[in-house]
Amino acid sequence: MDSSSIELPGTEIESIDIENGQVSIRFSPAYIIKTISGSDERTRWRQVGTLIFSEAELEGEIPTVPCICEGGDVGQSVFTYRDMIPLPFEGRGHAHCDLRIKGTDQHLKVVGERVKLDMDDRPYYIEHIRSS
Repeated sequence: MDSSSIELPGTEIESIDIENGQVSIRFSPAYIIKTISGSDERTRWRQVGTLIFSEAELEGEIPTVPCICEGGDVGQSVFTYRDMIPLPFEGRGHAHCDLRIKGTDQHLKVVGERVKLDMDDRPYYIEHIRSS
């Protein structure tokens, strides 16, 4: 089965907006890894997108943006994804993220009841990733 996911390490967090119980994390760009069934090779793409938590709150301080994500966890219900976000990504139930900010000891922590990843426009090809 073909699959795509955002690779969190190296992804730029352009902005963090909090309004009316909604926390929006803007990735500009997010780096996407695409895997094709039956192939050892993968491809890297870039695309702008926003991770939106509803009925949500930020835990702790807002990191200074723009910043680079060093990795972390994003989850919904019983699923937690380490250093990646599957595409598409949307769900109800306990939603959360704990993203590490590169070069600091800061974390971006959000908890909410719903989460959705909205990708803008279309992905742009960067390179093939060959197996070693």
